[in-house]
Amino acid sequence: MRLIMFDMDGTLIDSGYAITNTINYVRENLGFEKLEKNHILEKVNDPTINSAEFFYGTKEFTQEQTKLFEEYYNQHCLSDLVVYDGITKLIEDLKGDFTLAVATNANSTYAYKMLNHVGLAKYFSTILGYDSVKNPKPHPEMVYKILDKHNIEKQNAQLIGDSHKDIMAATNAGVDSVLVNWGFSNHEKDAIETVAELENRIKAKFY
Repeated sequence: MRLIMFDMDGTLIDSGYAITNTINYVRENLGFEKLEKNHILEKVNDPTINSAEFFYGTKEFTQEQTKLFEEYYNQHCLSDLVVYDGITKLIEDLKGDFTLAVATNANSTYAYKMLNHVGLAKYFSTILGYDSVKNPKPHPEMVYKILDKHNIEKQNAQLIGDSHKDIMAATNAGVDSVLVNWGFSNHEKDAIETVAELENRIKAKFY
């Protein structure tokens, strides 16, 4: 048995508008100015910052912030969703040979809803979000949980993501990983640019 785990936002689907608009909605409700889309997306994936502090000025996310975020996101998360070019075909090609899973720092219910909306949910035997673990990525808990669920050895698995949080989660779990550059970050090194390159990296590991 072999397993490929994908991050969702910025790896499978471009949900940049939904994320940006939601964070700005919360900020405006709290009396802050809107932030620029690219700036938000770059910071969302930065493992070195405290997101609650950076976006809303509090040490941890408050109930009010979470409520505002979920209220808006729930209504708008399906608008402006796009699957990155070549991803659907890649997943079609992989589904016969691999167990496919999603490990996302989004909420599991929203993740399923979003992936279902773009026609991808049916390919994944597990869609695991931050609400199903104590510690989201970069902690390896999510990766361990998926390996355990499918009873797959870590050397037979690979994780694909657009953020250093993804790579750190994989590395911390002893799993091979691939960093992609079509998502929300602009990596200067060690990242691949195209789905064709991703296919080659998967083949290099497994075939």
